[in-house]
Amino acid sequence: MTRIVLYTTPYCGYCNAAKSLLERKGLSYAEINVSGDFAKREEMAARAFGRRRVPQIFIDDRHIGGYDELAQLEREARLDALLAELEAMPAPVP
Repeated sequence: MTRIVLYTTPYCGYCNAAKSLLERKGLSYAEINVSGDFAKREEMAARAFGRRRVPQIFIDDRHIGGYDELAQLEREARLDALLAELEAMPAPVP
């Protein structure tokens, strides 16, 4: 199953919009609240190529970007294709 991770903060309109979009599509996600957590924010920035604004969204460890990039993928009907592509990939061998 494809794993979706969102780094967020409370009261972030774009974070809420990203979560709503994923929920409307019936997709589950892990949410990491970086508010007041310096270590988690640093982890996010390291994974997101230095980006410090939220949300930062990852699908199967692939950095998608923020809400704008997620919404663009959805508008262009590329989000479902990306998810299907990732689901079809063989599981990594440990």
